[in-house]
Amino acid sequence: MMDIIYNVEKTLDPDEFINVLNRSTLGERRPVEDKNRIRQMCENANLIITARLTGKLIGVARSITDFVYCTYLSDLAVDREYQKQGIGKRLIEETKKLTPQATLILLSAPAAIEYYPKIGMKRHEQCFILKYLEELK
Repeated sequence: MMDIIYNVEKTLDPDEFINVLNRSTLGERRPVEDKNRIRQMCENANLIITARLTGKLIGVARSITDFVYCTYLSDLAVDREYQKQGIGKRLIEETKKLTPQATLILLSAPAAIEYYPKIGMKRHEQCFILKYLEELK
């Protein structure tokens, strides 16, 4: 039985975050080559839950939240070697425990789109995104 430790961490080392992103499927869709941007992502998130095994970061839930209305779970990454063991679900659970009144919102990575309904999350059809200001009409 693995002794995985789940904790809230105030800060996350950018290199450690990049490493776990690359060991999950999220590295393909995050700016892992831009360390300054990753550093700012770590610094500006206000709720980071980690999963560690003997100190090694094997999973992370990085969120932005007001704690009472909405929580945007921006990154849910679990090292491929440790997937399908309930770590992602536990990271979501720990995030939700700390924001019980808030609706948890996330945009799924293509590889994980079938995962979220299996753990009880509901699909929302009214999501919109705007990546670049120039796209605004």
